[in-house]
Amino acid sequence: MKRNSIISFFVVVTVFFTIVSCGSTPVPKPRGYYRIDFPEKSYRLFDSVYPFKFKYPVYGRVIPKEIPENSTDGAWLNIEFPKYKAKIHLSYKDVRGNLNVLTEDARKFAYKHTMKADAIDEQVFANKDNRVYGIIYDIRGNSASSLQFYVTDSVKHYIRGALYFRCEPNKDSLAPVIDFFSKDIVYMIESLRWK
Repeated sequence: MKRNSIISFFVVVTVFFTIVSCGSTPVPKPRGYYRIDFPEKSYRLFDSVYPFKFKYPVYGRVIPKEIPENSTDGAWLNIEFPKYKAKIHLSYKDVRGNLNVLTEDARKFAYKHTMKADAIDEQVFANKDNRVYGIIYDIRGNSASSLQFYVTDSVKHYIRGALYFRCEPNKDSLAPVIDFFSKDIVYMIESLRWK
């Protein structure tokens, strides 16, 4: 009789621990992000009626924006990347003794993202041979725009640009895409030539 009660005790204890260990609180998997496959870097020349030309990625398309005929607002165009829900907004203006105003506007636009940004780094760009000077604003954090820039020849031409994504800003999930397009923007600026 004692032997049966000892065996029964071990069976009950084994069943109890099996049930307790299998019925533990499930631990959810941490949230992951989709893998993003990027195309190989390749560029084509954009040379149109505008007073500048540059090379842009072949996986993007340049879309000129219409401006009313009597406007003195310069020219606007976008480089769209539909697969990545990304867009680079570009605006061109003639410099007419207003370079300080234009560059200050670019700085203000970049620093409007201070509320959501973790940091804003400024990188000065200077290509003396082609008279292309400017600043790239690397806006880190969950801001609406992650990269903005302006370039000028300091005399006649001025371009301001901003990279935007058509999605909710999330620095963790967008980090590889921002890094990918940042390199494209730097290449565009390096290839820029005034006419």
